[in-house]
Amino acid sequence: MRKLSFIFISVFAVVLSINLVRAEQAPTPKVTAYYFHGSFRCATCHKLEQYSKEVIETNFKDALASGNLEFKVVNVEDKGNEHFVNDYQLYTKSLVISLLENNKEVKSKNLAKIWDYAGNKQKFFEYVTSEINKFLKGS
Repeated sequence: MRKLSFIFISVFAVVLSINLVRAEQAPTPKVTAYYFHGSFRCATCHKLEQYSKEVIETNFKDALASGNLEFKVVNVEDKGNEHFVNDYQLYTKSLVISLLENNKEVKSKNLAKIWDYAGNKQKFFEYVTSEINKFLKGS
């Protein structure tokens, strides 16, 4: 009986340790903020990119450092990037937030109001910060 108990406890310990290792190795959800633009860029388009980069680098240092958040600037007219126009139904320069789980996108949002706040840096920062926080908390 002691042998059987020992075997049972040993098997249980092995199964538990395997599950703990799997949990540690499970990919963590990741948020990507894409700023999409074309080849022609006006002053406002450059400002939108600058504000996007600044708010993310200022308000999300820890998330960037940990890899839970990344910021990518993408020219949709460059070869290989054309699919983004259809993927996100883009019609102008845009900031899109994407949530990936297990390397698969599960949610995205085009932050269309960045155009409304292009002339108000504080409102722009508040809006983008709030939306990114929703994605990071949802992950």
